[in-house]
Amino acid sequence: MRVSITKHISNPEQFKQQLLNWAQQFREVVFLDSNSYPQEYSTLDCLLAVDAFTSLKTDFHNAFEDLKQYQQTTRDWLFGYLSYDLKNNTEDLKSSNFDGLEFPDLFFFQPKKIFLLKGNQLEIQYLLLCDDEVEDDFTAIVENQGSEVENVASLKIEQRISKELYIEKINKMLGHIHKGDMYEANFCMEFFAENADINPLEKFQKLNEISQAPFSVFFKNHKQFLLSASPERYLKKVGEKIISQPIKGTSKRFLDPVEDQKSKEYLESDAKERAENIMITDLVRNDLSHTAQKGSVEVVELCKIYSFLQVHQMISTIISKLDAQYSPVDVLKTTFPMGSMTGAPKISVMKIIEHLEETKRGLYSGAIGYFTPSGDFDFNVVIRSILYNQEKKYVSFSVGSAITSLSIPEKEYEECLLKAKAMHEVLQ
Repeated sequence: MRVSITKHISNPEQFKQQLLNWAQQFREVVFLDSNSYPQEYSTLDCLLAVDAFTSLKTDFHNAFEDLKQYQQTTRDWLFGYLSYDLKNNTEDLKSSNFDGLEFPDLFFFQPKKIFLLKGNQLEIQYLLLCDDEVEDDFTAIVENQGSEVENVASLKIEQRISKELYIEKINKMLGHIHKGDMYEANFCMEFFAENADINPLEKFQKLNEISQAPFSVFFKNHKQFLLSASPERYLKKVGEKIISQPIKGTSKRFLDPVEDQKSKEYLESDAKERAENIMITDLVRNDLSHTAQKGSVEVVELCKIYSFLQVHQMISTIISKLDAQYSPVDVLKTTFPMGSMTGAPKISVMKIIEHLEETKRGLYSGAIGYFTPSGDFDFNVVIRSILYNQEKKYVSFSVGSAITSLSIPEKEYEECLLKAKAMHEVLQ
């Protein structure tokens, strides 16, 4: 049981920063920020969950079943992530590439303390075992001035795959496409730094400032951090309605409004980008049909252009109605990993990219989000994100692009560098 208290917040932007600063004292933190991005399916502007009362941490074996039991037993707010490698739970697949981060495959926790912000209205929900701390905590948050950030030495960021090797690998992928093994695949490469001593909060604030993405996340599990500026929703559940919004298609932003408009129009009319998006939309329709009421899967938006601070993106929106015989976790299990980060046909692609990529994806291209007590949920796609293992002093970010028969390897490489720009800037 939780106690719920409402407060009026006169300056929500300032309060969000105070909330995040205050949260740093806890071992487990999930801070979700929509950055006031105008989106039709937004429920909250900002959400903070801290301090695990119970938690679930596991590898991929039986992970979805464990999560289903945990969700159905607690029937409370749960926050956490699904790593890409949960694919090995649902299919006969493996992940044997290099892993410098060593995060668990799945981690969720039931927080003692939750803050939900919408406009000027703040709802605070505390478990009864700590409800006497609400007022003291609220005072500490609004009085929080933040702390001085010390200058940390700049990092030597390395690229796991050189440009020459990247082009060689993309040509191999094109060979698979021409043989009919697949028709679209998302190929990813890692940038990393060793002996990295960074301030995760400061890096997140910088990344969030230059990206202002609608699915930004600061995640902390003891010494493991995710700093995400994701523009992409994986799946949202509201009652029986399921919403998926895959991104496929990227173009540059320009300071010159005329150039910027041209870039946007070019993306909108580009045959390759549209083909990529439509293929993945079709895959998502098929994935959602596994748990949907008959005839309820619908594409409500196809290849629409959305603009973010760093890039223009092509996004489609697919919805369905959940068949009552399926649980919330069943929807995740039958659609995971998301099509935008794999390709089609999904299983064949996952085998090929595992063979050609050099890094275990882990939390990158997985999903992070939450369940509500009623079983609704909202999860992003973990892209445009920095991952950090403080204990191992290893920092990493990965980027990818969709490879189709129309792909030109050099152009795909340029798209990866464009997506890497914000993370590079933040870490340097």
